[in-house]
Amino acid sequence: MLLIVGTIRLPADGLAAALPAMRAMVQASRAEPGCIEYADAQDVLDAGLIHVHELWRSQDDLDRHFASAHIAQWRALWPALGIGGRDLRAYAVGAPRPV
Repeated sequence: MLLIVGTIRLPADGLAAALPAMRAMVQASRAEPGCIEYADAQDVLDAGLIHVHELWRSQDDLDRHFASAHIAQWRALWPALGIGGRDLRAYAVGAPRPV
């Protein structure tokens, strides 16, 4: 499994404009084969900071995700929405366990 965690940044006053596109991208990503978890969340102390959390079954599934039409559409919107400062990291992980 691959855990993807990180952040993207957008103008704090642009969040309302970005939410419909973010919702569509998250919903389409969650429907993909191999997607176990997929979520974006606004930072409670920094309105322009979005935390990204994804869990994928395999690298092949993640590669297909990156090549999907909905991700291309999402990325094409970034300049208009002022989205930048993308910092995502992938980690190979084992089976989950309670903490």
